[in-house]
Amino acid sequence: MSNNVTMRDIAARLGVSSVTISKALNDKDGVSDELKQKIKEVADEMGYRFNTLAKSMKDGQAYNIGVIIPERFTGEIQSFYLRFYQHIAKVLDQQQYSGILHILSADDEDQLALPRIYYDKKVDGLLILGQISNDYITLLNKVDIPVVYIDFYNEDAEADTVITDNFNGVYEITNHLIKNGHRDIGFVGNIYSTSSIQDRFLGYYKSLLEHHIVLNQDYIINDRDKRGKFIDIELPEKLPTAFVCNCDRVAYNLIEKLNSLGYKVPEDCSVVGFDNDIYSQISEPKLTTVEVDIEEMSKTAVKLIISKLKSKQNKWEQVSVKGKIVFRDSVHKINGDINIDDAI
Repeated sequence: MSNNVTMRDIAARLGVSSVTISKALNDKDGVSDELKQKIKEVADEMGYRFNTLAKSMKDGQAYNIGVIIPERFTGEIQSFYLRFYQHIAKVLDQQQYSGILHILSADDEDQLALPRIYYDKKVDGLLILGQISNDYITLLNKVDIPVVYIDFYNEDAEADTVITDNFNGVYEITNHLIKNGHRDIGFVGNIYSTSSIQDRFLGYYKSLLEHHIVLNQDYIINDRDKRGKFIDIELPEKLPTAFVCNCDRVAYNLIEKLNSLGYKVPEDCSVVGFDNDIYSQISEPKLTTVEVDIEEMSKTAVKLIISKLKSKQNKWEQVSVKGKIVFRDSVHKINGDINIDDAI
């Protein structure tokens, strides 16, 4: 049936007024219990969107999932995680659940305050999108509903985890730079900030090791403070020929910095990113980057949390979803040969 079924459609089907339908679906007085039950059954049969109310009453579930994003991961243009939430909400809707977004403030995270949607029992589970503090993870270990972490992991987290394959994504894109003749390659990202950045750095480092390139400590450049706020990128005295950035937003910032100093990308310095978000498109030139499979990660996270709601089992698993390189214009082949990006 169509998802656009209205109370008027149900009323026409049963030969009663829309007011009667409204009262029944909202459990208000003025309608007999027998008629209420009949109306709810017909509404569910017709695919009325409010059918979660009937399910909730029957099963003792809210049929809502809270999606928590730390506020430091919400940006002023278009946050990668807010776009991620849109995909999650769509998948939840397909499973007859609703996603309730909660932005976790820095104060609430520091003070270990759980969102009101938890205390008010408005959600059956929580999806945590973006890395939170260890203390907050310890707090979430004590909640009485399922939790799934997305895009980061922690050994102390007693929950399922869905991550992108950060290690191999950056390993492959660093290999791409080396195939283009680059051997002086920097990494931009605070390697103590998140598990994702750490794994991306390790993928970069593995590529260097395999090609017998010595890691230059001067080429490991910080991009954010301990609270995740972006800081001014300080370039080394001797500029490498290429940079691997831990995300597209940082790559965009780096290109702006290089341009302000008179350097041209990619002619003077190649830059690659990670995520394939809006910053990869508004960057000039457009970024070669690793695309995160947000759709598959969303499906996996929703599948995990719903399975926990059904089974109540305490066996945790970590699922890694592979991304792919998107070749654009930000990589230059050294020695003036044809850019590999252009040939793909």
